[in-house]
Amino acid sequence: MSDTLAKYIPEHAVKPVFDLIVTNQVHLKIVNERQTRHGDYRRGPSGKHEITVNASLNKYRFLITLIHEIAHLVAFEKFGRNIKPHGNEWKFTFQRLMVPFIRPEIFPSQIIPLLARHFKNPSASSDTDTTLSLALKQYDKDNDKNYVFEIPFGSVFKIKNGKVFKKLAVRTKRFECIEVSSGKTYLFNPNAEVELMNVK
Repeated sequence: MSDTLAKYIPEHAVKPVFDLIVTNQVHLKIVNERQTRHGDYRRGPSGKHEITVNASLNKYRFLITLIHEIAHLVAFEKFGRNIKPHGNEWKFTFQRLMVPFIRPEIFPSQIIPLLARHFKNPSASSDTDTTLSLALKQYDKDNDKNYVFEIPFGSVFKIKNGKVFKKLAVRTKRFECIEVSSGKTYLFNPNAEVELMNVK
């Protein structure tokens, strides 16, 4: 198992993560990418703790995602099944489990202050922390993507499911875009990945 982990997470994180997996009796599955989520925790019918993580994640995001899911398991075991999935008990648990990994041997130096800030009050997804998300995306294999926040207003773009939108305006922290075919308005996170289209 630790040999497999070494392919997906930073070298100095392998032993402590392996220890967490063994201690919490985690059945870890590394799966092909799902568009909707980076990872998932569930308790299987047999009572086994099953965690899945996307194989396509870069090693830093993989590590954060895996600890995020282990935090669900630990929080449920400690505080009971009736807690909110991303409530205070989970946040406290995620912080406690993640802090030992926020070290220069594990994360690049420019990401450490962003992680330290994020983990003062961790959110349900690190993707909603735009600064941290963009810093992590620099380490993705295919780093030639566009993000909604950086394309000009009036640009037409396509998302993964093939739908086409036009960027209209900014609303607080999100961008208002109109779906070209239906005329419906949608709000996008600033760091939503999009494919810019050349429309004459």
